[in-house]
Amino acid sequence: MAAIPGGTVALHDARRKVRWSVELEPFELGRYPVTEEQLAEMLGESAAHPRRPATGVSWLRAVRFCNAASEWEGLDPAYAVDGDEVTWHVDADGFRLPTEAEWELACRAGSTGAHYGPLAEVAWTAADGVTAPQAIGGRMPNAFGLFDTLGNVWEWCWDLLDPARYGDYRVFRGGGFADDAWSVRASTRRGGAPRTALEDLGFRVARGGFDGPADAAQGWSAEVDRERADVSGPLPVGWTPRRR
Repeated sequence: MAAIPGGTVALHDARRKVRWSVELEPFELGRYPVTEEQLAEMLGESAAHPRRPATGVSWLRAVRFCNAASEWEGLDPAYAVDGDEVTWHVDADGFRLPTEAEWELACRAGSTGAHYGPLAEVAWTAADGVTAPQAIGGRMPNAFGLFDTLGNVWEWCWDLLDPARYGDYRVFRGGGFADDAWSVRASTRRGGAPRTALEDLGFRVARGGFDGPADAAQGWSAEVDRERADVSGPLPVGWTPRRR
């Protein structure tokens, strides 16, 4: 785990055309994505490619991994899981998925451009012609000592993508080994349903508990999610809400 200093990060909601900044408290984030070996250890299995990022992992499975890792380390689990319903206990000290704001702050590591270094030096992308995720740590880290936040595999975050348009879809960030430079950027957002599992989608874990409201922390707020889910009023041209 790397210690990530607090700071300010800019966020945006493209549908509502809203931009805002949030102040983040210090937190910890994995230096690498969770590997096949780490996932297999929790499941009591063997890993075909121990040093590769674990992929084909749904958001829900990543959440359960976080809780299992917390229990293994004697930490308070960050999540209460009831079927597909997940509640984040924001004051818990256990492992969890980073918020989208935390992920972007950590990825940028003080940089302001699309990439924290020359893409060929920091990320595995389509330009490399690889056909699978590559072993962690094969490219240069950012200024916080984090490897593979750009390229190699996309990474799940805690936040909802756009609840009005995509319902329960969760955000993933960073780009993957098959993506071109346009997708492998610090600001690019994608998302999928909580049970989505893709060959270029993994995750890394965060840690840090926070005082304050029980349903808001580190750029995320349940109240804001409810506001974003509201589809009343005029809709943007060409936009239709997701059918429930």
